[in-house]
Amino acid sequence: MKKFPFLSSSQSLLLFRIVLPLFFVAHAVTRIANGTIERFAGFLSNKGFFATTAMVWGITFYEIVGGLALAFGYFQRYLSLGFILMLIMGNIIIHYENGWWVGEHGAGGMEYSCALILGLIVIAASKDEKLALKKD
Repeated sequence: MKKFPFLSSSQSLLLFRIVLPLFFVAHAVTRIANGTIERFAGFLSNKGFFATTAMVWGITFYEIVGGLALAFGYFQRYLSLGFILMLIMGNIIIHYENGWWVGEHGAGGMEYSCALILGLIVIAASKDEKLALKKD
């Protein structure tokens, strides 16, 4: 009988590669469903950015399409790099001023984004594998 976690390292990595990008997809879909595109655009506009509605729609599109493509194993290095750059910018623009700890209800610092960045580095460093479970 296999011991916990009952998966091989390649199966665990595949599971991680599938699930982590779905956080981005969920984040973008929630932004659309809650109608907060304009609120986010207004926040960015107050920070000095221009064409912010288009920018937020671009971010949202990237999170959905890029997240799904990454979950299916396409362009792992490039998509991971794009997400990492997006998270770094988010930390600089939004989260840095709130410190390290995220806190309750998502209002806070950088810790969650940094954890996602580390996960994306692992995905980018892994072999390109499409959705296929293999044994080690």
